[in-house]
Amino acid sequence: MNILTAVNSRLSRWAMYVACTCLAGLVLIVDYSVVMRYVFNDAPPFVEQVALLLVICVSMFGASAGVRDAGHIGLDSLVAKLPPRAQDVCALLVGVFTISFAIFLFVCGIIMAEETLDHTIPTLGISEAFRFLPPIIAGVLMFLFSIEHIGALFTKKKVVPSWH
Repeated sequence: MNILTAVNSRLSRWAMYVACTCLAGLVLIVDYSVVMRYVFNDAPPFVEQVALLLVICVSMFGASAGVRDAGHIGLDSLVAKLPPRAQDVCALLVGVFTISFAIFLFVCGIIMAEETLDHTIPTLGISEAFRFLPPIIAGVLMFLFSIEHIGALFTKKKVVPSWH
């Protein structure tokens, strides 16, 4: 479990770095688009597609880092009022549901990437399958992070967020 925790901590940190970098890139590309459109009256055709790819990256990598750091939406006030055993059951259910979602994200991402591999994003000249790479990676990350949380539940260890 210690190896998984060390690996997950690093993966989570890198997922957050990627999300933050993509968010900064999104701000820059949108600013560039606004300046080009309204100052120079020359809207670049590729900006919308790049912005979409960056939004996908921000949401997928940010969400996966949030799973590791238990930053997802929860009903903590309700769960805190339950007896300790029931709290553990709720935590286990959250882990199982998150693993299910991660598997769904991974499998559906693979299917969509395969189906769109031969299609090209016209303004970028790359395959449409690139849109599904972040959800595939995020599915793997969420799976690993959820396994760590479930393991910590059974060993009574606490998962320390990557940013501490």
